Amino acid sequence: MTGISRSRSVRFLLFFASVYLQFIPGFSDDSTSSKTKPDANSNTATIIVIVLFGLVAVGLFSFFLYKLWQKKKRDEQYARLLKLFEQDDELEVELGLGG
Repeated sequence: MTGISRSRSVRFLLFFASVYLQFIPGFSDDSTSSKTKPDANSNTATIIVIVLFGLVAVGLFSFFLYKLWQKKKRDEQYARLLKLFEQDDELEVELGLGG
């Protein structure tokens, strides 16, 4: 089950990386006039891209932490279940019910 979710996460990251790579050529400008003096639009676009990547990074980090929390909670519930059945076995042995 964890292999499926990990491959899904890797596919998700590859998708965002490919989308990011599609936008890189659009920000380059070959004109010599823009190389001497930065344009306000390119600064705004750069800030927007940085903010978007920051939001994506925070989202992915939150998703990772949520999955980690789910796994920890599932492990705790499984340990509680095992402890419950372990106590029942000890009770049966003490009462001489067989086992």
